[in-house]
Amino acid sequence: MSIIRTQAELRTLYAAPTPRVLRKEVNAIDSHIERFIGLSPFVVVASGDDQLHLDASPRGGEPGFVQVLDAQTLLVPDAPGNNRLDTLQNILATSQAALLFFIPGVDEMLRIHGTATLRTDADLLARFAQAARPPKLVIEVKVRGAYMHCAKAMMRSRLWSSDSRVDRGQLPSMGEIIKDHAQLEGPVETQEEMLKRYAADL
Repeated sequence: MSIIRTQAELRTLYAAPTPRVLRKEVNAIDSHIERFIGLSPFVVVASGDDQLHLDASPRGGEPGFVQVLDAQTLLVPDAPGNNRLDTLQNILATSQAALLFFIPGVDEMLRIHGTATLRTDADLLARFAQAARPPKLVIEVKVRGAYMHCAKAMMRSRLWSSDSRVDRGQLPSMGEIIKDHAQLEGPVETQEEMLKRYAADL
């Protein structure tokens, strides 16, 4: 078994990044980044605790639900979820977060990383007052770095292609999966029942 243990060993497998790749990262939100965020209805928030336990959590809403406050600051509203609070507790522990923004139909993605804070300021919450479910708090991200991620992963996966869609029936219902994982007794919630229950929290 061969295990890579050093950066020097790793670099024997890969060429050095080009100047173009290194220089594309910026440390502020410009017009291109703001436009991308304004069109994005979906972001994955990556975080970790002080024991290096890592997590990635999806967040969704209307396009532009993540707001740009200024050239250094993003606001991510915290919509109702499962109340595990993994992301929020990680931010409390490390004040760090990374974001990956998607736009349906667009193969490029936007990556942002920076320091994160949980805020309940009335003026910040007021920015999201028109949401169907106004947030109890917002995640404020101070941008340390941002760059556009190339399209190769999306092109390889063909994620947005209608030919790549998988029929939901090829998987057990979420109720069946949770019953097995949690070793629950009793009847299984159907997919239709689950969707109806979720609708109240959208």
